[in-house]
Amino acid sequence: MDFKADALLLRAVDYGEYDRIVTLLTAERGKIAATLKGVKKAGAKLRFAAQPFCFAEYVFAARGGRNVVTSASLYDGFFPLCEDVARYYAAAVVTGACDALALEGMQAGELLVAAVTALENICADDALALVRFLLRALAFAGYPVEAGACPVCGRLPAGRMRFSFPDGAFFCDGCLPDAVPASEGTFAAIRAANGTGTASADGIVRALRLLGAYFARQVGAELPALAQYLQLLRP
Repeated sequence: MDFKADALLLRAVDYGEYDRIVTLLTAERGKIAATLKGVKKAGAKLRFAAQPFCFAEYVFAARGGRNVVTSASLYDGFFPLCEDVARYYAAAVVTGACDALALEGMQAGELLVAAVTALENICADDALALVRFLLRALAFAGYPVEAGACPVCGRLPAGRMRFSFPDGAFFCDGCLPDAVPASEGTFAAIRAANGTGTASADGIVRALRLLGAYFARQVGAELPALAQYLQLLRP
């Protein structure tokens, strides 16, 4: 039975001499694996549909217990992402996080929208795009990060502060002294990604490190591309 879905390509692997197997994120069906036949041949019409970060309407047919892509209509190839190594790795964090979070058959519209929006913003060199995406992805997974008043004293943390992995929240330094130390710049960057205040370049890097560690602990999956991206941001 044929069906179609708007989908973002998360990863692709070679299969045989000319084919590729792709993993796609869809809104209504979650993560889908499908075969793209003949796309490694020169001049293949669906070659674009197996390229990194492709966002398209894919049409599928079920053949022999597998999904086969029979056609696709491109929405956005996000080509600037493959023209710059830092953008590429930032985008790979987005698709890697989606791959870790999405399951076959789940409703994943919120995650798909967050991912596509993040890729658009990374293309536009939005410095907070990746922080914003990770916050939304973590919230989708049920692990939101709170960057408001300290849950203990009710004051807004300032200066030295703490981040609690079990609570997903920032605390004043003296209110939860056993939690992980966190910088004011980290706190400011996360608040800026949520629309409050501004962030420094150092604060954004620190926020990404914290969110990567929080993602790994809560979701149980590392984000290898994040380490590569942070390496590129080092002066």
